[in-house]
Amino acid sequence: MSHSMKIIIGLVIFFIIVLFGLVSGIHQVAAERMMAKDAKGKNSEKAPQEEIGESERKSAGLKSSLKFTVLYDNYVFQKGTKSDWGFSCLIEGTEKIILFDTGTRSEILFHNISQLKVDLDKVEQIVISHLHGDHTGGLLAVLEKTHDVQVYLPISFPAEFVRRVEAKKAKVLSVDEPIEICRHVYLTGEMGERIKEQSLIINTNKGLIIVTGCSHQGILNILKRAIDLFDKQIYLVLGGFHLLEKSDKELMEIIRNFKEIGVLKCGATHCTGDRALELFKQTYGDDFVPMGTGRILEVNH
Repeated sequence: MSHSMKIIIGLVIFFIIVLFGLVSGIHQVAAERMMAKDAKGKNSEKAPQEEIGESERKSAGLKSSLKFTVLYDNYVFQKGTKSDWGFSCLIEGTEKIILFDTGTRSEILFHNISQLKVDLDKVEQIVISHLHGDHTGGLLAVLEKTHDVQVYLPISFPAEFVRRVEAKKAKVLSVDEPIEICRHVYLTGEMGERIKEQSLIINTNKGLIIVTGCSHQGILNILKRAIDLFDKQIYLVLGGFHLLEKSDKELMEIIRNFKEIGVLKCGATHCTGDRALELFKQTYGDDFVPMGTGRILEVNH
């Protein structure tokens, strides 16, 4: 064999080795990518309960901090605000700014709004829990201060009430079943027998946050509905629990159920009842969240 032939054969062998290495590398990268994709697919079922990064959180429709401002309540939290029988809470940090219920008397509601420097014009959605005046009383006056707002009412609301709301240029959406009203914010759907009511649920990285009006459908029923919908821990429940007529034995059983379900924090107020509030405070300790007019609660998640 000539010297030149040996050189040619050597070069061929060299290129074969290099080519084999390249092909092997490509296969290895492809395999790794397939494994990563497979792992991502397996973890996707748990994704709603996992922490997400800041950029992902913003794109998911929730800011890093949620803000709850109590505008109407039976109790005063911040000096200068006024209390009255009723409930209203402004929710910010969600994809859309939400007003949950509107209290009883518009003059008290607007006094507190002024004291707390709340801009109603920024409200994009209004949720009314049920057809009692201590939750609907300020609605029509509020609609005078808002623009292009969506109003979510339980489907059982009378047609005349709906017409009065629509006359204020608001878009009424009647709610029967559970529904997502903006990213990660849901309504339970209409619940209850004699008194129909809906509650609001926010699905956060810390767990579910539930906002209630009066809980006429039963506070434990609301918690169970939230668990059935999301199968996720409840971080906070705030609002009225309607436990005024319960005995101490009944109250302690309800509180035991809260703990058994795994509710981490409790912000009971409004129609819950003073004795019930006392027992919730005793049980929850530092995890009891005092409410009242002017209360501004921020939840970082």
